[in-house]
Amino acid sequence: MTKRQIVVGIDTSNYTTSVALLSTEGELIANVKELLDVPEGQCGLRQSDALFQHVRRLPELIGRAKAACGDAEIVAVGVSTRPRNIEGSYMPVFLAGEASAEALSLGAGCPIYRFSHQCGHIMAALYSAGKRFSVGDGFAAVHLSGGTTELLRVSCLEAGFDAEIVGGTRDLNAGQVIDRIGVMLGMPFPAGRHLEAEALKYKGSIPRRKISREGMSVNLSGVVNIAERMYKDGEEAPKIAAFVFDYVGRAVVEMLSEYERTWGKSHVVCAGGVMCNSIIRSMIDARFDASFAEPAMSSDNAVGIAALALKSFNGDEK
Repeated sequence: MTKRQIVVGIDTSNYTTSVALLSTEGELIANVKELLDVPEGQCGLRQSDALFQHVRRLPELIGRAKAACGDAEIVAVGVSTRPRNIEGSYMPVFLAGEASAEALSLGAGCPIYRFSHQCGHIMAALYSAGKRFSVGDGFAAVHLSGGTTELLRVSCLEAGFDAEIVGGTRDLNAGQVIDRIGVMLGMPFPAGRHLEAEALKYKGSIPRRKISREGMSVNLSGVVNIAERMYKDGEEAPKIAAFVFDYVGRAVVEMLSEYERTWGKSHVVCAGGVMCNSIIRSMIDARFDASFAEPAMSSDNAVGIAALALKSFNGDEK
């Protein structure tokens, strides 16, 4: 009897350890991930601490993922080895995933494919939304997370994407803004879902501030300053939360509007953990032809990395 064949994806971001398995037919078999432990009251981890946690957790997560497919044959391994597809892009946390991926590849005698964390997010959104593009097709992508707030002009390649950064934040990332305000309000890190729950309670008028923007680039640090003043002035948490998400959402809409003025209408792929937020998603969806990942594939995950590896493997097999 022929063994089932699978592709493994591994991603080790600054906040999540992730392992995913796809069949060679593209079926999702496992999406296993765990948030790293962040001390209460803190807004992140040092790279050395995050790297240590990944090294400790990867064997268990790989074991849990493989338990979902029995004795299936690993035919390819994909791994994120850098944050972005640009020269010099590097973060130590990705060394943990790369080492584990190399060990799996050598043990299984199969190829290993290396991608950026960002391209994994883009592919996860496409996979989740059931959206397919051919080689040479282009689209806009918005990647919003704790470590990234970028507007990308993307072209599809045989094995991945050419993703050119054309806009984004010039200071704080969207996820940093959300986490800082959430922690200030006494919420655990990461604070996104907790702050969203507060925002959805608010039914009043949301204070509006002009977006600080130049071209397709925005400044988001001012949101934190305003929210801190609102907090000191005794404003309620739901109002502060609603203000934060409204500002970030309008900033993204303005960036995308400028993108369309520059290159014309385009499909928009929305990736990254901040895109789990229903308020921001609805603001984008109302204005643009957009695809979103389901929440499990918006936040950090290895599904996109596995899908990219499968695409590369199928290309090599031709």
